[in-house]
Amino acid sequence: MTLLTCASVLALSSGAVHAAETTPAPTADEGVTALDSVIVTGVRGVRRTVADSPAPVDVISGEQLLATGKVGLKEVLNTLIPSFNLPGVNGGGTSWTVRAITLRGLNGDQALFLVNGKRRHGTALINNLARVGRGGAPVDLDLIPASAIERIEVLRDGASAQYGSDAIAGVVNIILKDDSEGGSFSYTGGQNYLGDGDTRAATLNWGRPLGENGGFLSLALNWKNNEAASRAVPSRAQYIYQPTVTSVGGVTTVTPDPRDATADRYFWGQSYGPGEEDILAASYNAELPWRDLKLYSSGTLSHRSSRKVTGSFLPNLAPVAGVTAGRPLNRNSLPEVYPNGFNAQRRIFELDFQTSFGARGEKAGWAWDLSTTLAQDHAQLDGQNTLNATLGPSSPTYFHLSTHEFRQWTNNLDVTREVTPGWLPHPLQVSWGLEHRYERFLIEAGDAASYVVGDYAIPAGQPFAGLRPNPGLASYAGTAPEDAGSTHRHSGAAYVDVGTNVTDGWYVGLAGRYEKYGKGVGDTFSGKLTTRWEFLPGYAVRATVSNGFRAPSLGQVLFATSTINGSLCPAAPNNIFRGAPCAAGEYLTFPTKVLRTDSAEAKALGAETLKPETSTNYSFGVTAEPLAGLRLTLDAYEIQIDDRIVDTSNLDLSVAQLSSRADLAPLLVRFPQGLTATYYTNAVSTRTTGLDFVGEYGFSLGEFGRLNLNAAYTFNKTKVTKLKATPAVLTAVNPNLVLFDRQKIADLTIGTPREKIIVGAQWSLGDWSASLRNTRYGRYTEAGTSASLDRTFSPKWVTDLDIAWQVRPSTNVAIGANNLFDKHPDKIGIVNADLGTGQFGIFSPFGITGGYYYARLTQQF
Repeated sequence: MTLLTCASVLALSSGAVHAAETTPAPTADEGVTALDSVIVTGVRGVRRTVADSPAPVDVISGEQLLATGKVGLKEVLNTLIPSFNLPGVNGGGTSWTVRAITLRGLNGDQALFLVNGKRRHGTALINNLARVGRGGAPVDLDLIPASAIERIEVLRDGASAQYGSDAIAGVVNIILKDDSEGGSFSYTGGQNYLGDGDTRAATLNWGRPLGENGGFLSLALNWKNNEAASRAVPSRAQYIYQPTVTSVGGVTTVTPDPRDATADRYFWGQSYGPGEEDILAASYNAELPWRDLKLYSSGTLSHRSSRKVTGSFLPNLAPVAGVTAGRPLNRNSLPEVYPNGFNAQRRIFELDFQTSFGARGEKAGWAWDLSTTLAQDHAQLDGQNTLNATLGPSSPTYFHLSTHEFRQWTNNLDVTREVTPGWLPHPLQVSWGLEHRYERFLIEAGDAASYVVGDYAIPAGQPFAGLRPNPGLASYAGTAPEDAGSTHRHSGAAYVDVGTNVTDGWYVGLAGRYEKYGKGVGDTFSGKLTTRWEFLPGYAVRATVSNGFRAPSLGQVLFATSTINGSLCPAAPNNIFRGAPCAAGEYLTFPTKVLRTDSAEAKALGAETLKPETSTNYSFGVTAEPLAGLRLTLDAYEIQIDDRIVDTSNLDLSVAQLSSRADLAPLLVRFPQGLTATYYTNAVSTRTTGLDFVGEYGFSLGEFGRLNLNAAYTFNKTKVTKLKATPAVLTAVNPNLVLFDRQKIADLTIGTPREKIIVGAQWSLGDWSASLRNTRYGRYTEAGTSASLDRTFSPKWVTDLDIAWQVRPSTNVAIGANNLFDKHPDKIGIVNADLGTGQFGIFSPFGITGGYYYARLTQQF
């Protein structure tokens, strides 16, 4: 079993890949690595082995997925692929449920994901509160059942000319099993070393023949459940409950509430760590020969239920004359509802499916593939164990916040044949194809109680008597009707791809693609040149140059949300609120808004119609096989991306600033107390340079079994090459406003490790096997709003171990540990003294919960 290999470039268009007629996987004792296997993802019309690839690809087998002990596909890829990164916490909102990934230092939505060669749809959930990958709507890999996967091939090269939008950082192609008989059942259970975060996962797959001419139906079912875990420290708040204050003879005495002595000071830190999640996912993959055709279909159906604490609130605490409170004042934990404070929970219920139907055949020497793929992700967002304190004690404690839905319908025609022109020494593979894609994104409003501001005043006898609570839901906000909406668009594409061996050892490929998008996005042309030259047996150089693009997602076009803030007008003579006079004691509100990019409000603040990101990719690599069983590859690359889509810094605009310009008058009418706003824009251009090394050596130990050694190293560095100027309308009212601030630049450039090393060994002898993997995660920085708040975390080595025993020919048991030596990030994070959160930061690529052990049973049938 190998850790990493390199395969050929994924040069097939979506729809041209299928998992039929693959070669059997070699056993460990055969001395054959995956490098010698025939792969189905290769240059169009030509089957290649991994060893003669013109561009680098990481190949991961289904067995490797199982042996990691991880139960989520994102976690698995983060464990096995050097260029893949997954922050441990990364932010609030939906950002834990659909954690943002990076590939080669770029955001997850700048990579294309395929299943059996078909474009996989993105999530309906927007990572609007994430730090790394903020604002993206990437593919949710965890909704694909791992037991259905034959292997995964990860192209580390730009491929927009073959696949279209998104394939800037690379392409991840998930190939499903095509078994026609037998099956297996597996159960994995584990927990963290501290006894929390219990995880349970069961998988089932089964294959049977379909028809009488070599057809198959392969089914899979996965269930996984993981419990929440937190790594918060106890709250250091001086007072948990309202203290009693007495004054005798001019001496003030503060007596803590007796409940302070017995309060569970860990209770309010539950947001600091992974949440609870339950996923049930099913899939099928089928092929049926019929006359001169091969009919095929595949699909997935998944349901997720997740629960994550996103905000914690201690009991109400009011100011006491002459006493400095031991924690910030709070007036939203209404004692009639939450006398001990509360942990607000975000609930997400998702129903997700994708299904493809197609046929393959041949006409006049041309092999053709016609397919259609329909997909939808439907997400219901709720709030639990919270309240809208402005509605008083009668406020609901469970709210429907919003519904998000994304639909995608893709149609493909792919045609290829081999021609033999007399002026070429070898056949020329000529391929062409067409694609149509329809996408629709919908946001529905939540319950009115999740966004309205009531008029409840805190009664006498309670802290803050006579005052009003802060507006809106605690921790998060429901979607108001003004932020709801829907949008859709069509796109069409045509491509041509040709390739040939100019000599016996020199391959050259050329591809071009034209794509046109509706809704004002426009059109684009992408091209790619690929070459590989084997100058000596076992030694080759390879290179690619290409340009690509990523169209703005419909989520980035449509998304909008509002959070309401409130305060009392100060007493005279200081009765000024956000730059405007107000009546003393008057309760005033103002919003923090993510503005829809095409809204009148956003345009007034300088927003422009989103345009596609464009990229230019260069790569150069060398491959060597100096010894039998030893293969080395080294690839360098550069990716230049112009007009990256990001959200702006918080643009805080007071009443006085809005009043200073006539073109902002409509905003003043809409928001009479001012607002804080952000919107999506093409604000930054970057250059990412990197280096990938992969080494693999397998050899026999004779009577002591077989040993496979693996090593992989990746380095990437992203630099901002251009920043969009802050719109003049903003600098005119406040010269200190910045469109894209230092913290956002840092998150984009140094928020993930630049280096990652994976060193592994797999040993097998008879019925026993063991896998040992050491991963070094490099340095990364969590930037603050000022340099004094920056925190740089040092590199860490993390060790994983898996030991398996083949009890019977059909039964295997295994035990293992991830993060065997219980490593954690540096304890240098900025700790919230009241909640106890933050000691390890939130960006850690190996999480914050420490060591995890597990056991696994697999039964073949």
